[in-house]
Amino acid sequence: MVTTVGIVPPPVHSAKEFLAYETECRSALKPLLDNLIDMAESAGWSRRATASTLMFLAAQHLSGSSAAPADSGS
Repeated sequence: MVTTVGIVPPPVHSAKEFLAYETECRSALKPLLDNLIDMAESAGWSRRATASTLMFLAAQHLSGSSAAPADSGS
């Protein structure tokens, strides 16, 4: 089951404006992340486990290991 978390607004600053771009990205994603963590908690997952898992998945994504397993149903 996929539940919408929200809409990510586009950046106003260019990636070349690194600090402003990164700050803007954090501001855009924070409410969405807060909502996702709240949804996970409502489903029975602890906030700590959810945050830890999100950090793991983000690191995995950056390392290029984000390929879905063959049996994931995707």
